[in-house]
Amino acid sequence: MDSTRVTEHPTSFDRPMTGADPTDPRGALMRTPVEPRASGSALPAQGRAGETPPTAGTDSPGAYEHAQPGAEQASEPDTHRPRPAAEGVPLQPGGMPSTPAAPPGADRQAAPEPERRTGQPTAPGQPTPMRRDGDRLRFVGAATRRIARGMDLDEIVMGLCRATVPTFADAILVYLREPLPVGDERPTGPLVLRLRRTDRIPAERDTEGGFIPAAQPEPSELEAVGSELCEVRPGSALAEVLRGVRPVFTDTPAARAALPELLGDGGEFAVPDGRRAILAPLRGRRRVIGAALFLRGPERVAFEADDLLVAAQLATHSALGIDKAVLYGREAYIADELQRTMLPENLPRCTGVRLASRYLPAAETARVGGDWYDAIPLPGSRVALVVGDVMGHSMTSAAIMGQLRTTAQTLAGLDLPPQEVLHHLDEQAQRLGTDRMATCLYAVYDPVSHRITVANAGHPPPVLLHLGGHAEVLRVPAGAPIGVGGVDFEAVELDAPAGATLLLYTDGLVESRLRDVWTGIEQLRERLAATAQLTGPDHPPPLEALCDEVLDMLGPGDRDDDIALLAARFDGIAPSDVAYWFLDPEDAAPGRARRLARRALARWGMEDLTDAVELLVSEVVTNAVRYASRPVTLRLLRTDVLRCEVGDDVPQLPRLRQARATDEGGRGLYLVNRLARRWGATRLSTGKVVWFELNRG
Repeated sequence: MDSTRVTEHPTSFDRPMTGADPTDPRGALMRTPVEPRASGSALPAQGRAGETPPTAGTDSPGAYEHAQPGAEQASEPDTHRPRPAAEGVPLQPGGMPSTPAAPPGADRQAAPEPERRTGQPTAPGQPTPMRRDGDRLRFVGAATRRIARGMDLDEIVMGLCRATVPTFADAILVYLREPLPVGDERPTGPLVLRLRRTDRIPAERDTEGGFIPAAQPEPSELEAVGSELCEVRPGSALAEVLRGVRPVFTDTPAARAALPELLGDGGEFAVPDGRRAILAPLRGRRRVIGAALFLRGPERVAFEADDLLVAAQLATHSALGIDKAVLYGREAYIADELQRTMLPENLPRCTGVRLASRYLPAAETARVGGDWYDAIPLPGSRVALVVGDVMGHSMTSAAIMGQLRTTAQTLAGLDLPPQEVLHHLDEQAQRLGTDRMATCLYAVYDPVSHRITVANAGHPPPVLLHLGGHAEVLRVPAGAPIGVGGVDFEAVELDAPAGATLLLYTDGLVESRLRDVWTGIEQLRERLAATAQLTGPDHPPPLEALCDEVLDMLGPGDRDDDIALLAARFDGIAPSDVAYWFLDPEDAAPGRARRLARRALARWGMEDLTDAVELLVSEVVTNAVRYASRPVTLRLLRTDVLRCEVGDDVPQLPRLRQARATDEGGRGLYLVNRLARRWGATRLSTGKVVWFELNRG
């Protein structure tokens, strides 16, 4: 019986297993029977320390056999057995491998075949240089594919590390510029390299299935390598190596002088001697952006000159990938910032209503779109609720959405009716372009009257969830999308009872490839009703939890479009907390306003605010009746604060100014600004409203 021993092949480039991915640690090393040494040969037997050379013959050189170390194999007739070709190496015609099988009866101790390029004999058990070149090509192809799969910086650097360790090197250190330049930006300041990632062969390797671990260096030799941060001084040895761009062995004088600067004091002593380390600069499209250090342990065969070409390919592909990843990250950052600034950063706190919102982009790679939502405080403690959807989800759609949202805010500040707001939005969309289409729903909630006025422009209808758990789809006119032109929009007024929740959304929530929009709306209504049942008939579900529950209805294939969601919980203002009067524009109006405010405060038990309220009401009403031609309105609202509103028919807004010492007037708004918690003035279609708020005692 022939005894065959499996050993590590002593080439500078460990060959992968046949048909295995070179980046797979389990297939990193080639196992091949070692040819017996010919009589009189001066070459030592290649094997691991402490192993004796095999004494039995094996198949022809280059054949791949897989067996446990020391396994006994029965002798068989020397017949050819076809084997699968290695990855990237096509079979010869007839399906036979490129290496011919030895004829029956051939002498296995025959003289080695001359190498094709040099004519020199090849040592037994050694693959020809051409075969080693093929291994390098297969490795570079698999490694670059793995590096190219990365989308961001960390994935690309990790791909480089995982592709090279342990197939090409025992350890790798990757340094990148800090900060990384983006595109054509010219970096400022000194060149600083930061250690981005390290990787090395693990201490223990899986030997199941005949796998033989590579010779391991001592952990202290490679784990101690690496300074976290280094500054490349102009004219230094490291700067010259990086400027040269090409990978170099660290046994060269220039690279040996650069190692202390890169690795820190004493770091060069942790690098193995000889050609067991390669320093490869990473150059992007315009400049050097880092460096990679490939290391092999002392017990592993050193690098060869051809391995510099492999390191150059890895460095080039990694640097270009990093360059593109940085550009992609900048584009994603710009898109995120654009989308964030186009949407409300925080929803306002409005009297009598609580708000919650959600926004989800269509995909991680397309994080901008035309969906938006908004909540705009209006005079009289009202609030405008807006949700819209511009066609498409691109940077152009986001820009158009921002213009329409700004236009809607401006129109809302004029206190125009909802149908007029949509009409002006339609005109603005036509001015932006002929194909600028959008849908929009605009609603105004009045917490005093507990009513809501809704106008629609081709948008899905809102859903109203009542306190008892009943959910209904509001019947509002569909209308035509914004941008069609020449369309008359219609508004409807509906009840908005206290405790009810209004849900406004875009079509991405209810429409997808798997369902039509009306099926999705019905599923949304059922989901809201089921969620309300969990909290009971007397307690509405929390707004934030309700938004999350609504988004959970989306399945894996339901994300075809952006999603904007706005939920409004109507608390309202009770009639007992509202006091409302009309005052004739005459000289006695300020005194009457003081008396009415004093009585209301006494009824509410807020006498401690009487002096401040009388003073401020007197000043604001005096300014109103001085120019008004119609009755002036005075309204007090008791919520978490005390709010006073004075309305007249004069559109000019009052301005705060500093009165001179000789002026007899002009100090009313100064007193309001000093004593009130907040104050403001809003222009209406019929005049203006001046309001102020005081904290309750």
